[in-house]
Amino acid sequence: MTDHWARRGWTGGRRAYYWMVSFPDSPDLIGLTRRCQSALAHLRMDPIPDDALHVTMTRIGDTDHVSPAQIQHLIALAEELPLASFSVAAHPLAGSQGAVRFTLTPWTPLVRLHAQLSEVGRRARVPGGSPTAAFRPHLGIQYSNRSQSAGAVIDSVARLRHLAPVALDVSTVDLVELRRTDRPQRTYRWDVIHQLALGTGTAPPSQDSHKADRPGEGPSRPT
Repeated sequence: MTDHWARRGWTGGRRAYYWMVSFPDSPDLIGLTRRCQSALAHLRMDPIPDDALHVTMTRIGDTDHVSPAQIQHLIALAEELPLASFSVAAHPLAGSQGAVRFTLTPWTPLVRLHAQLSEVGRRARVPGGSPTAAFRPHLGIQYSNRSQSAGAVIDSVARLRHLAPVALDVSTVDLVELRRTDRPQRTYRWDVIHQLALGTGTAPPSQDSHKADRPGEGPSRPT
């Protein structure tokens, strides 16, 4: 395991725009997260607070490199997208080099949303993030805060993989200004710049060609 907080480029004052999905009103998700965090407390990782649980959809760009006019153009383009709300399930439990997280399935609606948001970002000429082909939907619950052997983490996570998944409704996606904070604990915090409502229609059917990610597969950066 590596230190999640040692990634290059994240200086003390850095802030960046992202598209993000959060779940502030999901007691089932919070309950499952707390159960897993408690069972993994002996690993001494940094748990993600209840109100900071999120799915990073795609990076827009550092605040120093994206103008207010570009953000307004991006929002206007995103408001025109034919977006539909959907549901996914959070499955215990998977991992990466820097975090422990839930796998989200099915991937299809999340991958489609990533592609749509990436396309409006391209049209708005913002720096953007990873391509959709590299997107691996996940929801982190704790970050590795040091270099350590993955063996103990893998063994501990394996004991929790029998837990039942939690259903999550995705009806909005937020454009946020993201930052890191060290107080009262190390985590990500954000200010919502714009909340994009997803429509009530049904997303077009699609064959989901993605398999659920497995322990050891890397998350899309940065969270």
